[in-house]
Amino acid sequence: MASQGVASMFALALLLGAFASILQKAEAIGVCYGMSANNLPPASSVVGMYRSNGINSMRLYAPDQAALQSVGGTGISVVVGAPNDVLSNLAASPAAAASWVRNNIQAYPSVSFRYVAVGNEVAGGATSSLVPAMENVRGALVSAGLGHIKVTTSVSQALLGVYSPPSAAEFTGESQAFMGPVLSFLARTGAPLLANIYPYFSYTYSQGSVDVSYALFTASGTVVQDGAYGYQNLFDTTVDAFYTAMAKHGGAGVTLVVSETGWPSAGGMSASPANARIYNQNLINHVSRGTPRHPGAIETYVFSMFNENQKDAGVEQNWGLFYPNMQHVYPISF
Repeated sequence: MASQGVASMFALALLLGAFASILQKAEAIGVCYGMSANNLPPASSVVGMYRSNGINSMRLYAPDQAALQSVGGTGISVVVGAPNDVLSNLAASPAAAASWVRNNIQAYPSVSFRYVAVGNEVAGGATSSLVPAMENVRGALVSAGLGHIKVTTSVSQALLGVYSPPSAAEFTGESQAFMGPVLSFLARTGAPLLANIYPYFSYTYSQGSVDVSYALFTASGTVVQDGAYGYQNLFDTTVDAFYTAMAKHGGAGVTLVVSETGWPSAGGMSASPANARIYNQNLINHVSRGTPRHPGAIETYVFSMFNENQKDAGVEQNWGLFYPNMQHVYPISF
């Protein structure tokens, strides 16, 4: 009887562990809802697709009214963008930031807002507006009693001048000037940094020096050995490179969220439904485990929900998990 009890407890522990792993995976993965297309289904149908496919988090690049009305009350968490074209206005005026928050956040009390991403891959002179805009939006949220919604920005992986090995990672000279103040803001407010990470582009731009298996999570063993840490895939390498670079500029305690990643199904080198499925399914299965240097779930958003026909022809139009007719581009499980 005693041995049966131990066996039962062991089986229960395994079951609970598996259940916790499933929950962690579901919580770690969201999908970007891009809208650069003239043939997409209505937002109410799209939100239904998120729910029926078990997708619990959504990234919106701007506060689209129909999407926010449809996602309210569903429990789907939302990352909403304050797009680049409003950045200078938000930076210049606390009143403008308060108005933006009132119209786009307070107006949707049933939406589970997670982050406001002020700007996406902001570059050049506009970067001087980043922290002032983030400060003003955060001030407006706090004044509205919504200080639990974290304010951040989303950056490109191109900010990494060096990414491999991760221990040698560093931001480009140009980006260091604005990333220090951005990371200082995030560290002070407890918000994560959002980064768009694309092993696909690292692979295609490498001119043959990066093997496709390293980019697709299918390498048979360690590809990059970095001291005590072995890297089997380019996603983990890039995530940990960001952490190294962040720590060098005041962001040692800041968490990284992968705000875009994916693989195209057509239009370019190694772009096929088969490779897109391999990358995204392996990604979904992987992110709950974390990286060699940072174990634990990596909050990650797949790009994107649909193929978008108003983007540049070629690869840019073919990142969707679904066609605009709501059919799968390839089978995938969340």
